Amino acid sequence: MATSRVLVTGGAGFLGSHLCDLLVKEGKYVICLDNFYTGTKSNIEHLVDLPNFEFLEHDIINSIDIEVNEIYNLACPASPVHYQKDAIYTWKTSVFGMYNMLELAKKNNARILQASTSEIYGDPEVHPQEESYWGNVNPIGIRSCYDEGKRAAETLCFDYARQHGTDIRVVRIFNTYGPRMMIDDGRVVSNFIKQALVNEDITLYGGGSQTRSFCYVSDLIQGFFSFMESENAGSGPYNLGNPNEMTVKELAHEVLNLIVNSKSKLVDLDLPMDDPKQRKPNISAIASALGWEPKVKLKDGLRLTIESIAERLHIKL
Repeated sequence: MATSRVLVTGGAGFLGSHLCDLLVKEGKYVICLDNFYTGTKSNIEHLVDLPNFEFLEHDIINSIDIEVNEIYNLACPASPVHYQKDAIYTWKTSVFGMYNMLELAKKNNARILQASTSEIYGDPEVHPQEESYWGNVNPIGIRSCYDEGKRAAETLCFDYARQHGTDIRVVRIFNTYGPRMMIDDGRVVSNFIKQALVNEDITLYGGGSQTRSFCYVSDLIQGFFSFMESENAGSGPYNLGNPNEMTVKELAHEVLNLIVNSKSKLVDLDLPMDDPKQRKPNISAIASALGWEPKVKLKDGLRLTIESIAERLHIKL
C-alpha cells in the first residue's frame, strides 16, 4: 500500500467530514464510513467524485474487513439529544464498535485513533481537567450510555495495546463548534445561534452559570492529524480543546453581539440531570508533546459558524 489508506468512521458527521477534508488534501486515500445515524450526505458531497475518496455505508456495530493503514474512530452520536434517543444503541456503538475497529487495526497492523470525550470526566471535582483525573461519572444516569461507553472504549484501546501491541492514539475532545454542526442537536453553540437567528428565546439552564470551553473545528482536526502522524507522542490520552473558559450565559451574549438584529431574549430553565457544572481542559500535555494549541479566536469561529447555520436556514445576515 504505497498511499496510506485511511478509514474514518463517522466520516459524514460534523467532525468526521472536516477530518476527511484534511486527509484528502494531505494526499491520503480516504475511506469514509458512516450509517447516517447523525451524519449527512451533504457533509461529504463535495468529496465523492475525488479519486482518493471512497464512501462506505456501514454500521461499526457490525464487523468489517477492509485493508487500511490508519483508522480514525469517530462513529458515535455525541450530543445528548441523539445519544439519549437510543441509549443502548449508543453504548453498543461505543463499545462493540470500538472492539470491531480494534480487531480491524490488529489484523492490518494499523494505527488507530479513538475520538474519546471530556464526558469521561463526568461532573468533575478537579478543575481544570487533566488526563490523570479519573472522573466523577454517574454510571446509571441518563448520560451514562455515552459517558460510560466512551470510558469502556478507552479501556479496550489500552488493553489491546497491552495484549496485542496495537498502535493506539486516544484523544479526549472538549466542546467543539463550527460549520456543519447539526442545527437541532441540543448543543449550546448551535442552539444559541439558531434561536438568535429566528428570534426565539435563548434557553439557559440553571441560570447559565455552568462553564464550557469552546474549540473551533479546524483547530481540533489539526490536533487529530498531528497526533496520528507523530512517531514519538505516545498513546495519550490527550485532552484536545480550548482552555479559554466562559459561562454559558457569556456565550449567549457573544452570540447576540454578533447577530445584532436578533430580538431574542434570555430565558432560564431547570438544569438537566448530571449536566457538568464546569468544563475546561488542561492541554499542557499535548502542547508539550506536539506543540499543539488552538489558534482560532471565539469571535472569529462564531462568525463562521453563524454564517454556515444562517445559510442552511436560508436567512440573510
